[in-house]
Amino acid sequence: MNPQAATAVFTPRSLAALTEVCDLAPLPALDDLTTVRAKQLIADVEVLVTGWGCPRLDADVLAAAPRLKAVVHAAGSVRGHVTDACWERGLAVTSAAAANALPVAEYTLGMILLYGKQVLERARDFRQTRARGNWLLTSQQVGNYRSTVGILSASLIGRRVIELLRPFDIEVLLHDPYVTEEDAAALGVERVGLPELFARSDLVSVHTPLLPETRGLVSRELIGSMRPGATLINTARGAVVDQGALTDAVCAGRIRAVLDVTDPEVLPADHPLWECDDALITPHLAGSQGNEWERLADTAVGEVARWAAGDGFAHPVRRERLAFLA
Repeated sequence: MNPQAATAVFTPRSLAALTEVCDLAPLPALDDLTTVRAKQLIADVEVLVTGWGCPRLDADVLAAAPRLKAVVHAAGSVRGHVTDACWERGLAVTSAAAANALPVAEYTLGMILLYGKQVLERARDFRQTRARGNWLLTSQQVGNYRSTVGILSASLIGRRVIELLRPFDIEVLLHDPYVTEEDAAALGVERVGLPELFARSDLVSVHTPLLPETRGLVSRELIGSMRPGATLINTARGAVVDQGALTDAVCAGRIRAVLDVTDPEVLPADHPLWECDDALITPHLAGSQGNEWERLADTAVGEVARWAAGDGFAHPVRRERLAFLA
């Protein structure tokens, strides 16, 4: 993995825990698997712990690691480094995607509750007026009681958001073409079509992975069907949403947006959304950061321990499911 990623994710405590469950190869972490040192180290490796910045594990790399049996990824997606050669070799693969989903879901829950109460806008107005106003004249659109939240995709993150919303008096709608009525009932949500999700929801939260078929999925038509004053939260990938259509709707004051991701990832400095009061743009911070990285390391250590004990992985990544994952 990238040396910075290794330092950030694997604290001294995490490294000590890792050495309790395996014979750890000498540090520092590898970020180039073609060097003489790398080839000497991976020649005896049975389990490779990877992270952000891991180079591709192609046929040449695997040829230098004849004993390699498993890849434990201390981050989310394995698309960038687990190749067809890994699957053909029969390697077992696991990922900390479930652990990384937790802070994204927590961010989403926080934004749902804040935007339902219109906290940010009302705080901004309060700063400008320095006067409380008549609170008994508060609009009936303010508040989370019996509001309707639409979840786009029952991904790991989407499912966690649904779980976190259960204690609240909030109606949850779900659109996911791979979720059955029985699945939706088990999740405690109402399964609806995509147009209905956008038309009925006070807030829509996007959790679908970026795949060829989901690029631009949140179209101008869907954005146009949202209720006036509704909110769109995107913590998935910017390209899932029609950025131009969203910009038009938000800058016109028709809807609000919470964007932890955009298309491009950093908008141009002169993009109108930067100056729009109804847009909150955060720098892709919803995923694991700071002390949350240690959860990724703990997950990886736990998976190595399970592997060493012959118990198999708790969070396996299956080749046949890769097309549906971020």
